[in-house]
Amino acid sequence: MSKKDKKIIRYTDREFNSIKEGLVEYSKRYYPDTNKDFSEASFGSLMLDTVAYVGDVLSFYLDYQANESFLDTAIEYDNVVRLGEQVGYREPLRSNSFGLVSLYILAPVASDPSLPDTDYLPVLARGTKFTSEAGQIFSLVDDVDFANPDNEIVTATEDAGGQSVSYAVKAYGRVISGEINEEFIDVGDFTRFLTVPISDPNITEIISVTDSEGHEYFEVDYLSQDTIFRTVTNKDPETRRYVPSIMVTTSVPRRFITFNRRGEVFIKFGYGSEASLKTDNLTHPSRIVLKMHGKDYEKDVSFDPSRLVETDKFGIAPANTTLRVVYRTNTIDNVNVATEGLTNVSDPLLVFKSAATEQGKIDFVGESLEVSNEEPILGNASLPTLNELKQRINDVFATQNRAVTADDYEALVYRMPSKFGSVTRAKIVRDQDSFKRNLNLYLLTEDADENFILPNQILKNNVKTWLNHYRMINDTIDLLDPKIINIKVEFTAVVDYSEDKFEALIIAINELQSMFAEKLDIGQPIYITKIYDKLNNLDEIVDVTNVKILNESGGEYSDETLNLQDYISADGRILYAPDNVVYELKFPSRDLKGTIK
Repeated sequence: MSKKDKKIIRYTDREFNSIKEGLVEYSKRYYPDTNKDFSEASFGSLMLDTVAYVGDVLSFYLDYQANESFLDTAIEYDNVVRLGEQVGYREPLRSNSFGLVSLYILAPVASDPSLPDTDYLPVLARGTKFTSEAGQIFSLVDDVDFANPDNEIVTATEDAGGQSVSYAVKAYGRVISGEINEEFIDVGDFTRFLTVPISDPNITEIISVTDSEGHEYFEVDYLSQDTIFRTVTNKDPETRRYVPSIMVTTSVPRRFITFNRRGEVFIKFGYGSEASLKTDNLTHPSRIVLKMHGKDYEKDVSFDPSRLVETDKFGIAPANTTLRVVYRTNTIDNVNVATEGLTNVSDPLLVFKSAATEQGKIDFVGESLEVSNEEPILGNASLPTLNELKQRINDVFATQNRAVTADDYEALVYRMPSKFGSVTRAKIVRDQDSFKRNLNLYLLTEDADENFILPNQILKNNVKTWLNHYRMINDTIDLLDPKIINIKVEFTAVVDYSEDKFEALIIAINELQSMFAEKLDIGQPIYITKIYDKLNNLDEIVDVTNVKILNESGGEYSDETLNLQDYISADGRILYAPDNVVYELKFPSRDLKGTIK
């Protein structure tokens, strides 16, 4: 055995200096006559530096990739999303904002002048577009029936004798932000788990996917899910007022899932073919009956319709066809509209009864249509930050599609599909005044400037409907508005006489801006000691002598006020927050003030 074979390699040498030292030692021991000059300017030192550099770089990327394999240490957004998918988390698409609008029309009088002519009270179909003066686009979510007896009806115009000539009818409708677009995608030969990209990065939801043969593909949470619930419009005039839609269970052999990758949306299908749909997709009757042990007969309730399309192919993938993908898009500039900001009607979709035969009256009603929003339409189209994303992934893994603990409820709120609105902060608190298991849920969203705002009633209703699918049967939930307390931070610091005071002040403010860049949670305290630590760690600052946190209210700030001194700890280290309060540094550029001495 040669001397080189006896050499022990130190595998712990992972950085530049240690690698170079090992190379120098190795060269001196085994090549003493080949290279004797190890000065920094020598050629041998150049070669050793080069090898040590390469080893250091490889070691860095090895550690980097190892860190990216774990959720706690990963720093790349896409990698965090992929790690979340392994535990059942789905990255949300961009979100929409929802709101309630008031709709007005003028209707001619009937044969009885005291009533409007119901034949000319149309239905405003969903999909009707409305725009604001700033160009923001919203669409009607549900049909609005102006003949609904719950609508407000007042006299609009009268003749000289005081007789009503026309009536004004007021109805309400839900609107959603964004535009509807479509894209055609050519698909070639059959491919297992076919995945196709959608070119638009601002997609909030996939509305429909159809192929050239007329087959429709349905979006599911997982490809193994073979049934969905569809809503069908209730056409019964007797019950439609109370039950506008009917829920129907539908088998979906053709299905897909959506996911994000680096801001690009993809659609993924299963690996079944049309041949598998015709052969093994419809299972034998013996397999779609539940096992009822101890009985020698079967009845209707033992029939399991969810297994009608049971297959191991995860759905049918399209082949040799053209897909028509209809989707909704939204941008961060198209989510918020102030009160009475939505005033323009474009492309109204009015459906009149067959008895409405006079074109003049139809034109009169159509031209009179007006829209307005009595409350602001609010929403948030931004994606969660890296830290928020990690926390939501951990919560989703712990929740497992049920709501038992407070963390479960908060995780489910964040998992609500983005097309129903976006919640930026959620806080669940047990109601101490209730003898029942009543829970108080506080919600916040953001405006276009990423400042906290209170959600509107439409978003609250969507959240409550969503949670009803998962909550414990004996839990009741109240959705409440938290208090937004805007704060200002003032500090006094000492610098060395050789330092530029103005430059030191700019550096200190920038440091605090980065500290407050991520919004606080509802009920989260502010650690004043952390402000001291951030500033004292700066090379330009010798000492921080004072830090004060003040409440700003009125004007551009929230109207809510709070005596902060009542919530500062005895040692002055922590500013606590009540369960229904969130602290916000709304304008960092002017709400961070410092004095340098």
